[in-house]
Amino acid sequence: MSVPPSAEPTLWELHRAVSQLREDLRGDLAQLAARLDQVVTQDVYRADQRATEQRIGQVEAGLAGLRSEHDQITERGEGQRREDQAAAAATRRLVISSFVAPLLLMALQLWLLSAGTAR
Repeated sequence: MSVPPSAEPTLWELHRAVSQLREDLRGDLAQLAARLDQVVTQDVYRADQRATEQRIGQVEAGLAGLRSEHDQITERGEGQRREDQAAAAATRRLVISSFVAPLLLMALQLWLLSAGTAR
Protein backbone atom coordinates (compact mmCIF):
# COMPACT_ATOMS: atom_id res chain seq x y z
CA MET A 1 0.00 0.00 0.00
CA SER A 2 1.47 3.21 -1.03
CA VAL A 3 0.45 6.58 0.34
CA PRO A 4 -0.91 8.97 -2.25
CA PRO A 5 1.02 12.23 -2.52
CA SER A 6 -2.01 14.27 -1.47
CA ALA A 7 -2.09 12.48 1.93
CA GLU A 8 1.16 14.06 3.09
CA PRO A 9 0.79 17.37 4.98
CA THR A 10 2.05 20.53 3.41
CA LEU A 11 4.68 22.69 5.02
CA TRP A 12 2.03 25.21 6.04
CA GLU A 13 0.00 22.48 7.79
CA LEU A 14 3.14 21.28 9.54
CA HIS A 15 3.86 24.85 10.62
CA ARG A 16 0.32 25.25 12.01
CA ALA A 17 0.53 21.91 13.85
CA VAL A 18 3.89 22.82 15.43
CA SER A 19 2.56 26.28 16.37
CA GLN A 20 -0.52 24.69 17.96
CA LEU A 21 1.67 22.23 19.90
CA ARG A 22 3.82 25.16 21.06
CA GLU A 23 0.73 27.08 22.29
CA ASP A 24 -0.62 23.98 24.05
CA LEU A 25 2.76 23.45 25.69
CA ARG A 26 2.88 27.10 26.84
CA GLY A 27 -0.61 26.77 28.38
CA ASP A 28 0.32 23.53 30.11
CA LEU A 29 3.54 25.05 31.44
CA ALA A 30 1.61 28.09 32.73
CA GLN A 31 -0.82 25.78 34.56
CA LEU A 32 2.09 23.81 35.99
CA ALA A 33 3.78 27.03 37.15
CA ALA A 34 0.54 28.12 38.83
CA ARG A 35 0.31 24.80 40.64
CA LEU A 36 3.96 24.96 41.66
CA ASP A 37 3.33 28.35 43.26
CA GLN A 38 0.99 26.57 45.68
CA VAL A 39 3.48 23.84 46.57
CA VAL A 40 5.67 24.20 49.67
CA THR A 41 9.03 22.65 50.38
CA GLN A 42 9.40 19.64 52.61
CA ASP A 43 11.14 21.72 55.28
CA VAL A 44 8.24 24.15 55.47
CA TYR A 45 5.77 21.26 55.50
CA ARG A 46 7.63 19.48 58.32
CA ALA A 47 7.85 22.70 60.34
CA ASP A 48 4.12 23.21 59.90
CA GLN A 49 3.44 19.62 60.97
CA ARG A 50 5.63 20.05 64.09
CA ALA A 51 3.78 23.25 64.98
CA THR A 52 0.45 21.48 64.50
CA GLU A 53 1.56 18.58 66.68
CA GLN A 54 2.67 21.00 69.39
CA ARG A 55 -0.69 22.77 69.30
CA ILE A 56 -2.50 19.44 69.49
CA GLY A 57 -0.31 18.46 72.45
CA GLN A 58 -1.15 21.72 74.22
CA VAL A 59 -4.85 21.23 73.58
CA GLU A 60 -4.66 17.65 74.89
CA ALA A 61 -2.82 18.82 78.02
CA GLY A 62 -5.43 21.52 78.59
CA LEU A 63 -8.19 19.00 78.05
CA ALA A 64 -6.62 16.61 80.55
CA GLY A 65 -6.46 19.46 83.09
CA LEU A 66 -10.08 20.34 82.49
CA ARG A 67 -11.06 16.68 82.79
CA SER A 68 -9.31 16.38 86.16
CA GLU A 69 -10.96 19.60 87.36
CA HIS A 70 -14.33 18.25 86.23
CA ASP A 71 -13.73 14.99 88.09
CA GLN A 72 -12.77 16.87 91.26
CA ILE A 73 -15.84 19.10 91.05
CA THR A 74 -18.03 16.06 90.44
CA GLU A 75 -16.55 14.26 93.45
CA ARG A 76 -17.05 17.34 95.61
CA GLY A 77 -20.64 17.62 94.37
CA GLU A 78 -21.29 13.96 95.17
CA GLY A 79 -19.81 14.42 98.66
CA GLN A 80 -21.91 17.52 99.21
CA ARG A 81 -25.01 15.68 98.02
CA ARG A 82 -24.35 12.84 100.48
CA GLU A 83 -23.83 15.35 103.30
CA ASP A 84 -27.06 17.13 102.37
CA GLN A 85 -28.95 13.83 102.31
CA ALA A 86 -27.55 12.92 105.73
CA ALA A 87 -28.51 16.36 107.10
CA ALA A 88 -32.00 16.04 105.62
CA ALA A 89 -32.41 12.59 107.20
CA ALA A 90 -31.26 13.96 110.55
CA THR A 91 -33.68 16.87 110.24
CA ARG A 92 -36.52 14.48 109.39
CA ARG A 93 -35.72 12.36 112.44
CA LEU A 94 -35.61 15.46 114.62
CA VAL A 95 -38.93 16.76 113.28
CA ILE A 96 -40.61 13.38 113.66
CA SER A 97 -39.28 12.90 117.16
CA SER A 98 -40.22 16.46 118.18
CA PHE A 99 -43.84 15.85 117.11
CA VAL A 100 -44.22 12.18 117.92
CA ALA A 101 -42.62 12.25 121.37
CA PRO A 102 -44.99 14.91 122.77
CA LEU A 103 -47.97 13.13 121.20
CA LEU A 104 -46.92 9.85 122.79
CA LEU A 105 -46.40 11.55 126.14
CA MET A 106 -49.79 13.22 125.89
CA ALA A 107 -51.42 9.90 124.94
CA LEU A 108 -49.63 8.25 127.89
CA GLN A 109 -50.84 10.99 130.27
CA LEU A 110 -54.40 10.68 128.97
CA TRP A 111 -54.23 6.93 129.36
CA LEU A 112 -52.86 7.27 132.89
CA LEU A 113 -55.54 9.82 133.73
CA SER A 114 -58.26 7.64 132.32
CA ALA A 115 -56.81 4.58 134.05
CA GLY A 116 -56.57 6.53 137.32
CA THR A 117 -60.18 7.73 137.19
CA ALA A 118 -61.47 4.32 136.21
CA ARG A 119 -60.47 2.88 139.62
